[in-house]
Amino acid sequence: MTKTQFEPSIRSRPVYGELAPRPALAHLLVADGEGGEALADLVAKADAGFLANARIVYVPGANGTDLTDKVRALGAAQFHRSPSYTAAAPRLKKVLADAHMGTQIYLAGTEGLIGQVVAEALAAGLPLSGIQTEHRGSTVRRVQCVHCKGITENVRTDPFQCSHCGLHLFVRDHYSVRLAAFQGVCIDAEDPGVVPQAVERFK
Repeated sequence: MTKTQFEPSIRSRPVYGELAPRPALAHLLVADGEGGEALADLVAKADAGFLANARIVYVPGANGTDLTDKVRALGAAQFHRSPSYTAAAPRLKKVLADAHMGTQIYLAGTEGLIGQVVAEALAAGLPLSGIQTEHRGSTVRRVQCVHCKGITENVRTDPFQCSHCGLHLFVRDHYSVRLAAFQGVCIDAEDPGVVPQAVERFK
């Protein structure tokens, strides 16, 4: 599966590349769903010593894609599978907090996973220059309601109803790196009750 292609958008919209091995004493690879394919492609391009210094954290995709066996078989020095990003988060925070300068981070899969790990890495003091990202698979979005500040995971439709306050929200392309989320704004603020038909934009 090739990396996802997105239409050009506003400047805050994340742009993703293609993972490529870099020389380092340590490598952290994190992926969900189809992102496992990107990790396999990365390892295929790496030299023989790459996996000896690599740790992989893998989470099955929100759409049901589970490449655990394929990712485990890559042969990293350390491999961990978590049932969800929430379950993986404490482990990732510890790994990032303990990471030495120069550690290379490779993230692949959905925007929700990529964004949250980037935010954690930056909070741990690791440089953005040491982080590579590649989008694969589902385009569902992680969206913050700008009114109640609640975050809804795996948003598929636009507009959608906030899972916290119930407002009907328009999903903007504006993205917050700090929150690792797109912004949702009340769509019927000026005409209460006038809500367009929801359309599945993110799959």
